Amino acid sequence: MNNSILRFLKYFAVGFSTFLIDLALLYLLTDVFLLNYLLSAGLAFLTAISINYYFSRKIVFKKTEIDFSKGYYGFIIIAGIGLLFVIFLMAVFVEIFNWNYLISRILTAGVVGIWNYLINLFINFKVAGKH
Repeated sequence: MNNSILRFLKYFAVGFSTFLIDLALLYLLTDVFLLNYLLSAGLAFLTAISINYYFSRKIVFKKTEIDFSKGYYGFIIIAGIGLLFVIFLMAVFVEIFNWNYLISRILTAGVVGIWNYLINLFINFKVAGKH
């Protein structure tokens, strides 16, 4: 199998797993602890993305040349931009279209997931073409 495809499939598996954590935390914070859905989305996203970084580093981008903490800072900056997309799109879907916050979060995941993968691949982990 092509290394780029294999890397993307690994990234998808890690991302899907941590996205399930994201959704579970979003639900817990919103429906159990009664936080605002946008605050819950931000907290859940940042928690899940930190878990995602660890597993992406160990499974997907093993050959990165950037040390762990420096890479994490770059990852968090990229994720912060992704978080802005999440908050904006969720607010639009929930406030304007009156969609359920969980459905809105699921829809935003595709856009943000692709953004995070491509930016991390080419900028943060700098492994494009090295596998």
